[in-house]
Amino acid sequence: MTVSARTSLLCLTLLMAGPSVAAEAGHAIPAAAADERPAQKTSAVAVFAGGCFWGVQGVFQHTTGVINAVSGYAGGEKNTADYNTVSDGDSGHAEAVQITYDPSKITYGKLLQIFFSVAHNPTQLNRQGPDTGTQYRSAIFPLNDEQAAVAKAYIAQLNGAKAFKNTVVTKVEAGKAFYPAESYHQDYMTRNPDEPYIAVNDLPKIGELKKYFPDSYRAKPVLVGVAKTNN
Repeated sequence: MTVSARTSLLCLTLLMAGPSVAAEAGHAIPAAAADERPAQKTSAVAVFAGGCFWGVQGVFQHTTGVINAVSGYAGGEKNTADYNTVSDGDSGHAEAVQITYDPSKITYGKLLQIFFSVAHNPTQLNRQGPDTGTQYRSAIFPLNDEQAAVAKAYIAQLNGAKAFKNTVVTKVEAGKAFYPAESYHQDYMTRNPDEPYIAVNDLPKIGELKKYFPDSYRAKPVLVGVAKTNN
C-alpha cells in the first residue's frame, strides 16, 4: 500500500470512528529502577517499535540527548525490509526507530520511560490506534545483554506496579537487525504536520513529551536530513 493510500484510508477510519481510535494521551509512569551503567562513550544506539514509525521518530527527534532518530524496520530479514512488504503484515518486521543518543545526556532507561509513557501505548497487542497488524507491535530490539536486561526489568517493574490499567505486552526481541526505511518516511511528522493522520495521532505526543518530560523536551527536532548533512 502506498503512503498516500494508507493515509487516506486511515484518515477515513479516524473520521468514521471518532476519537476512540486516536492515539491515547501520555501516561505518567515511574522511572526505570534498573538502568545502564554510566558510559564513557559519546554515543549509543537503541531500537524501539511502537506502531507507526512516524510518531515514534518524531517524539525522539524532540528529545534532548538524542543525536539522530531514523525510521526503519526490525524483526525480519533484509530482503523483506521495504515498506510495501512490511505493510502486508507477514514479513516478521515491525516499523521501528533507531535512536542514536548521548549517554552523558540521557540514559537508556530514560529513553524507555519516554517510549512507554508518551511514544506509544504498550498495552495494545499488535496494534496502535487505527493501525493493526504485527508490523505495529510494541517491541524493543536490544543491541546487547545490558539493554535486554534493563528492558525486561522495566517491563516487569511497570507490570508489578500496575503502572497501566492493562498489562504491558511489549516484547524484547534480541538479535534482530535494523534496516533504515525509505527516504520519504524520514522526518515525516515534521514535513507533514497538517496531514490529518499526523495531527490526530502523532503531534499530540509531542505535547505530552513536553508535559511529562519538560527537562528532556526540545522544541527544535533533530532531523535525519540535517544529521546526514552534518556527518
